[in-house]
Amino acid sequence: MNDVQPVPAATVVLVRNNTEASGIEVLLLRRNSKLVFHGGHWVFPGGRIDAADFEAAADGLEYPAAQLAAIRETREESGIEIQVEQLIHTAHWTTPPKLPRRFCTWFFVCPLRESVEVSVDNAEILDFRWLSPNQALAEAQDEKLVLPGPTRATLQNLSPHHDLDALVQAVTSSDIHVFPQDSRYYRPREMGYQAD
Repeated sequence: MNDVQPVPAATVVLVRNNTEASGIEVLLLRRNSKLVFHGGHWVFPGGRIDAADFEAAADGLEYPAAQLAAIRETREESGIEIQVEQLIHTAHWTTPPKLPRRFCTWFFVCPLRESVEVSVDNAEILDFRWLSPNQALAEAQDEKLVLPGPTRATLQNLSPHHDLDALVQAVTSSDIHVFPQDSRYYRPREMGYQAD
């Protein structure tokens, strides 16, 4: 059996300072349990990069298409409008071989400094919560919510940071997390990503 080719995708970690306590919190969305891929799981906004994203992207390259997909998916799944300038590329995950559905996903952190209103579609996305990374991980440990592996790993990476400024400084100065490390689906320069 040939390995399934991974589909390019984008995910956005929306992060804000906790409005009632110290620390940060992230937006997690609960996917409809009827969905084939991660049904019932709590995830960050995101999804596949559509043909229209590639058509609208500079030179049709995957990285700018991923940025456009990140913005579109965030709007579709949470009702939140974000801008390209807010996106900080932090990771790239490729689903392991031999699985029936595979994605090669660009991960972005998007710091939110103004209040936003979340609106889910009650079709693909049924609920949302703002949670601190530690609270989300604790609830997953207690089996109160289900997190996909990359979501859990991202939350673990975010958990040491106690305010938005510290988080932004950390993620902008850190190396991009690539899984697997030698992924042939992550060729940043060729795909249009140029680190500052």
